[in-house]
Amino acid sequence: MKRRKTGVLGEKLARAYLEERGYQIQETNYRCAEGEIDIVAQHGDYLVFIEVRTRTNLQFGSPEESITPAKMRRLRNVSARYLQTHRNLPPQWRIDVVALELDKNKEISRVALIENAVGDE
Repeated sequence: MKRRKTGVLGEKLARAYLEERGYQIQETNYRCAEGEIDIVAQHGDYLVFIEVRTRTNLQFGSPEESITPAKMRRLRNVSARYLQTHRNLPPQWRIDVVALELDKNKEISRVALIENAVGDE
C-alpha cells in the first residue's frame, strides 16, 4: 500500500476509533501556512488537535517514534494558529496522537491513543 493511501486509511480508522470514545470531530486535515493537523475534535471541555501516525510495518520504528521534535513544533504552531483564527472554542486544549499499526489485511493490529502527547516546549 502506498504511503498516502496508508495515511488516508489510518485517518479514517482513527476518526472511527475517536468517535467511539466520545470525541466529536470538528474538522479534518486543517491546513495553514504553519502546516497541517489531521483531526480537530472536541472531547469534554477540551479542543483536541490530533496527529494520526500509521504504520504497516515497524521497519522504521513505531508510529509514535516517528514524531520528531520538529514535527512537535509544527503541531504546536498549527494549533496556535487554529486557536487564533477560530471563535467559540472550548477554553482548554491539547494535542493527542493516535498511533495505528495495520496488519497485512490493512486491519488494525494495534492502536494507542496518547493524550496530551505534545505539550509545551
